[in-house]
Amino acid sequence: MAYSEKVMDHFANPRNVGELAGANGIGEVGNSKCGDIMRMYIKVENNIIQDVSFKTFGCGAAIATSSMATELIKGKTIEEALQLTNSAVMEALDGLPPVKVHCSVLAEQAIKAALKNYYENQGIDPTPFIGEIPECHHDHGDSCGCGSCE
Repeated sequence: MAYSEKVMDHFANPRNVGELAGANGIGEVGNSKCGDIMRMYIKVENNIIQDVSFKTFGCGAAIATSSMATELIKGKTIEEALQLTNSAVMEALDGLPPVKVHCSVLAEQAIKAALKNYYENQGIDPTPFIGEIPECHHDHGDSCGCGSCE
């Protein structure tokens, strides 16, 4: 399994790591059975993601996708952040091995979970903006639609 230089760089030198003081949106996705857990912290002011950080328990690809995802949404509007796809994260990292695609799915879901929490903290129903975020409750091989088990 070969990783790109960008994946290795974001794994060895992750950006925006740790808890974010003053975060007004926190989202966690993943499942210990699937092996990867991502927590994203965002600080939104005037509809702009002013700051973002993450804490990830998982493999090198999970750390790299978390790091890249934070870089891709920092300074963006909420609407722009909601448009970020796992494919865009993979493309920014110059690809991932097929067996690690689920890490980019989790990065996308972690951002949406943080934004969902932000909306809830503002007293706004997040469903029209974010929809449902699938959760993994299975061991690998039992496809539940979360992206991690496929």
